[in-house]
Amino acid sequence: MRPVRVFHRLWRGRASLRWKIAGLAAATACLVAAAVGVLVHLWTAQDIRDRAEAQATNSVYAAMDTFRRTGTLTDGAELDPADLPAALRHPADSNRHTAYDGRVDGNMGPSVWGVQRVDGPGGRVLAVRVNMSSEFYGLRRLDVVMVVASLVALAAAVPLAVYGAGLLGRRLGRVSETARRISAGDLDARTGPAKGRDEVADIAATVDLMADSLGLRLRTERQFTADVAHELRTPVGGLLAAADLLPPGETEDLLRERVRGLRGLVEDLLEISRLDAGAEQPVRARVPLGAVVAEAVMRTGLDTEVTVTDASSEEAAQPVETDPRRLERIVSNLVINAHRHGGTPVRVVVEGRTVVVRDHGPGFPADLLRDGPRRFQTGAKERGSGHGLGLTIALGQARLLGAELRLDNASDGGAVATLRLPA
Repeated sequence: MRPVRVFHRLWRGRASLRWKIAGLAAATACLVAAAVGVLVHLWTAQDIRDRAEAQATNSVYAAMDTFRRTGTLTDGAELDPADLPAALRHPADSNRHTAYDGRVDGNMGPSVWGVQRVDGPGGRVLAVRVNMSSEFYGLRRLDVVMVVASLVALAAAVPLAVYGAGLLGRRLGRVSETARRISAGDLDARTGPAKGRDEVADIAATVDLMADSLGLRLRTERQFTADVAHELRTPVGGLLAAADLLPPGETEDLLRERVRGLRGLVEDLLEISRLDAGAEQPVRARVPLGAVVAEAVMRTGLDTEVTVTDASSEEAAQPVETDPRRLERIVSNLVINAHRHGGTPVRVVVEGRTVVVRDHGPGFPADLLRDGPRRFQTGAKERGSGHGLGLTIALGQARLLGAELRLDNASDGGAVATLRLPA
């Protein structure tokens, strides 16, 4: 696999930010080192050729002057040498000319020829050859030094990049963890005072500001709900007392039913307010789970089948330590919700420390399974009407008991609520 493709897959994969930045730093260092090395090599090679051409030109000038005065050849000059490049054998004029010869012959490496015509057109040619073997050997050594220096720089840059990216990744990780805690309901989560004044610090400050604003709005909403519930409790009680004074009849029954429904809503609001404020504390006792669940189902007055799995076994008969009143509240809310929004038959199964409430209706809506129950929202229209507080209270009470309440849909249809008590 090509290195570019490997790097591309690493970059698009689930690699952490630290290794992405380290990979980018390494790639950048390699590119910079390669660019600098190529530029230095080309510049040095051109400088060697330029100096060799200048030396060849000067040597031809000195040799031609000596030859014309004394008739002898000096400075390694030759007349019509056999290995002279063809382009220089018959110069068009009597000026000095140079040409690069890259042939390697024995100890003679790449060289530059300098020539000048001695006689008339087509006559002899005086030539001087400047060998550049030593200069090119120095260039190769320079290339090796550049490669070694680049590798050393790369080896030093990558750990520094990993360290710097680790610091950035940890700071971003704290911001991400704070955001996750806030989304999970921990409105007191904060990233804390930021170090430095950069983009990460701005993000952290923005997340904290968002949490402050969200917490203030939720506290205001909860306080408003609690105040309304407390204010309504007295007049609703008065309405219920007044309804009891009405003469028996259809009107009295209808009014009493509506007032009782309104009182139940107010009591639910007060219970949610106490759960939100953390004012509730469980009163634990050792009770038989199957008996408590059966009692809670019976109090609902709804036709519900209760099954205690392996009721004769020692594990099933073992009592559990929990708050029986809150456990009854959870079970009754789940059963009432199943009858009100689901479909019959409704079955309750107790197995060990687990209580499963199953109906055969349309099931829980997707947004409820994804986001959890929300007050004053019942979900899909086919699940009927209501104020949507039953599941919210059940979830809050389960959390108070340290239990896990999981909502799901059965594969063959119907809603399934599973309550697991802690060991």
